[in-house]
Amino acid sequence: MNDQNHSSTIRVFVALAPPDDAKDELARALGPAYEAYPDLRWNRIEDWHITLAFLGELPAATVPLLRPPLAGLAAARRPLELALSGGGHFDERVLWSGIDGDLDGLHLLASEVRAVVRSCGVAFEDRPLRPHLTLARARRNETAPVVETAAGLAAFAGRPWAAGRLHLVGSNFGRGPGPIHYRDIEAWTFGGVASAP
Repeated sequence: MNDQNHSSTIRVFVALAPPDDAKDELARALGPAYEAYPDLRWNRIEDWHITLAFLGELPAATVPLLRPPLAGLAAARRPLELALSGGGHFDERVLWSGIDGDLDGLHLLASEVRAVVRSCGVAFEDRPLRPHLTLARARRNETAPVVETAAGLAAFAGRPWAAGRLHLVGSNFGRGPGPIHYRDIEAWTFGGVASAP
């Protein structure tokens, strides 16, 4: 049995995050669903992200090893033009919004991120990239709200925006009844973009 406590490991992923105006635009489109289905397990808007590589639980001591190569990768990349677009669901249980724009660039960035992580000796499940923004999860046996909300988002087309920062994110373990919360461990501005003040 592993006698390490939870503070010695952290669940980690690398992601992009839409800017606030793009998130607000999608939140407005979701307004009727928020009102109609308050019991869905809605993700907090500030936690919306596009996962590039999910690394799983890592020893806390491993995380600093990722910082220099990810910083270097971000410095060498240009921003990606993306947009939030449409909606769908995984297995009628997970509601998502799709991603449009420079999808070739997004897949290339994800491949580069995963190569950097592997070069640091971090093993992780290399799942195929399915670019999306997770919005909500259905409670057990309550899938209709997810399916109906996904159908309502089908025609959503958000304005384009530049993804200008690479985020290394940590989360709690989602154990127990509470929602999962995320926090940036660090974020790096892509080359050619001025840092926010």
